[in-house]
Amino acid sequence: MKTKKIYLVRHGQTDYNRKKIVQGSGIDASLNDFGVKQAQSFYAHYKDVPFDKVYTSALKRSIQSMQQFIDKGVPHQVVPELNEINWGTREGMAITPEEDAYYHDVIKQWQEGNTTLKIEGGESPQDVFERQTKAIEIILANNTEETVLVCMHGRAMRVLLCQLLNYPLKCMDMFEHSNLCLYKLNYTGSMFNVELFNHTAHLNGQV
Repeated sequence: MKTKKIYLVRHGQTDYNRKKIVQGSGIDASLNDFGVKQAQSFYAHYKDVPFDKVYTSALKRSIQSMQQFIDKGVPHQVVPELNEINWGTREGMAITPEEDAYYHDVIKQWQEGNTTLKIEGGESPQDVFERQTKAIEIILANNTEETVLVCMHGRAMRVLLCQLLNYPLKCMDMFEHSNLCLYKLNYTGSMFNVELFNHTAHLNGQV
């Protein structure tokens, strides 16, 4: 197959991000004003890239981040398997010192390799990994799509990058991310390589 270029981005800022409140797949928050400006900056920088399709999660913050591309006429497909991890009982909660301790203990266990550990009432990284296999199949299925734009979420993006680049899930925190950051990947038909890593210069008006 031809080489496929994948522009993988995280959604823009929401008030939950700004206030450090846990979102996850159960919180369908909209972009805040700053997040809308981030989306506009991203569009202004990449609007001339000949995207064949936009893939987003089913959550509003992901779709809204790519809305200008969709409005421009780039075909759009919602892929629910790209949704954020389900943070269970922590969704909608501010990170207090007590909750922060629990959260960091879970993250530490994931980093030590216990990636089947579910956060209370939610998903494990392995759960996300398994549902993302369908998303990858969908994105790679069409050989006529040479350049695609994929918008999703922070923790889910980390899991996806481990899967695409053949890293153990316990390494997922090496993939840093910020709102409306870009990972640019090239797929040769058998393997992926990363051209841009957590790239945010487009938010500063830079190349």
